[in-house]
Amino acid sequence: MLFRKKTSPEPEVTPPVPAEPVHGKGRATPTRKEAQAARHRPLVVDDRKAAKEAQRAARNEAYAKQQHALQHGVEKYLPPRDKGPVRKFARDFIDAGFNFGEMFMPMALGLMGVVLIFGLMQQAQLYAYTTMAMYAVIFIGLGHAALESWRMMWAAKKYFPEEEIPKWTRFYAFQRAFQVRRWRLPKPQVRRGEWPQEKLTPLGE
Repeated sequence: MLFRKKTSPEPEVTPPVPAEPVHGKGRATPTRKEAQAARHRPLVVDDRKAAKEAQRAARNEAYAKQQHALQHGVEKYLPPRDKGPVRKFARDFIDAGFNFGEMFMPMALGLMGVVLIFGLMQQAQLYAYTTMAMYAVIFIGLGHAALESWRMMWAAKKYFPEEEIPKWTRFYAFQRAFQVRRWRLPKPQVRRGEWPQEKLTPLGE
């Protein structure tokens, strides 16, 4: 017929190409370096609560080891400021002697109580004398601690090279000399009169 629509040709259908069979694992074999990296990769804890518990347990264990070290002088677990042979020498030197600074705290507390009592009793003269005595105890304690720290440094330089002596070692000894013996940390590991230089050999000998 004249006015009949032309039918559009049907599109050609391309038959699917069969996929080539995959042999083996289907992926490239990892290199030796990649395999070692995978083995050494740290395990990630997915559970946040378990991770926090593990961190808390690790902190508690480290704290317990440090406290034991402070009580018994275990070098490995001491805080950084207390580590090293020079710092041990400083502690033992101060602990072996008698320091007036050890008496400062109990004497100062006693004198403060006396000052308070005399002040309430309006004993001006006794109040002034007691105040002067309290200041005298402070200055004597400071002076004796400074002297002992100087003696410690003078002795340390005989047994250790100067470049191996940490900074602030003299102040470290000064602080220890101003503390009551039983309150010192790390705890004293020597008796009075047990000087550390008796166990060491001077430099150059």
